[in-house]
Amino acid sequence: MGPMSIEQQIRELEEEIKRTPYNKATEHHIGRLKAKLARLREEAEKQKAKAARQAFSLKKEGDATAVLIGYPSVGKSTLLNKLTGAKSEVADYDFTTLKPVPGILNYKGASIQIIDVPGIIEGAASGRGRGKEVISAVRVADLIIIVADVFNLHTIDIVKRELYEGGIRLDQKPPDVVIRKKERGGVRISSTVPLSIDEATITSVLKEYKIHSADVVIREDITIERLIDALAGNRVYIPSLTVVNKIDLMDVDVADAIKVSAEKGINLDLLKEQIYRKLEFIRVYLKPPGGKVDFSEPMILRRGATVEDICRKLHRDFVENFRYAKVWGKSVKFDGQRVGLEHVVEDGDIITIYA
Repeated sequence: MGPMSIEQQIRELEEEIKRTPYNKATEHHIGRLKAKLARLREEAEKQKAKAARQAFSLKKEGDATAVLIGYPSVGKSTLLNKLTGAKSEVADYDFTTLKPVPGILNYKGASIQIIDVPGIIEGAASGRGRGKEVISAVRVADLIIIVADVFNLHTIDIVKRELYEGGIRLDQKPPDVVIRKKERGGVRISSTVPLSIDEATITSVLKEYKIHSADVVIREDITIERLIDALAGNRVYIPSLTVVNKIDLMDVDVADAIKVSAEKGINLDLLKEQIYRKLEFIRVYLKPPGGKVDFSEPMILRRGATVEDICRKLHRDFVENFRYAKVWGKSVKFDGQRVGLEHVVEDGDIITIYA
């Protein structure tokens, strides 16, 4: 089957999903169609990925990386310059500019890398205007900042949709679904909450993903889309902020967005604070073996960080030669507890690493 026939199948499935009314009787049919569609899209992606070379990748620096993403000429470069003092060319990008421009925002002791990437437009996820490369590059970001301006509010939803199509889930937690494949015995589903979709639907979605025997444990009232996300395994879950720029030129009413003027410096402090909050930083303190804790120099990590992340930040040799760590603080049952690399630390912990 050539790429054309995959594209055709995709179009036919999209049409059929549009035509089919959604109700209890058609639910598992629709589930199967959606799963099939998701799988075909992944197939098409893989074929294209072989053809396309990765134009750029983001090099992560600092304690966290935030990416400015939006249509061209909504003022991302100016915003980057104002937040970080980076020297980004303030001109309308044309699509040949593929070098992301990074700057560093130092705020409350955290060094936050902010990267301005080339503008994306409608159709980006399917390859318009180099959008595919931009979207696949930003998958590594810790925070996505969607930038629109007062004259282009409609672009917010378009950008969100393109990111969604590119497998990026904003402000969602990964689906709480565990799938253990078995040799035989069919699909066994157990759930800890009442489910809105029925077992036949779940089973038919699994079948599309070639899973015929498995134990499935579901701990959230899952939608067909989230179930497919759990199976696809190539989704990333990233927090986001929405920023509306050029508020000095016109006032607009937008829910859940931070209104700023990069040009006039309006609300930039608010934006910095929100970026900092969204990144959920924690501070831990290092105590050398037999030495004293250095409280003046906390290590800044993000919530959910492990002892391994601490070792990596210090030097990669620490991971190779790691024996154990001792921790004092909220993450352990008792002070001085011995832990391994996978131990998750909490804000204010004190850690000694033995290598």
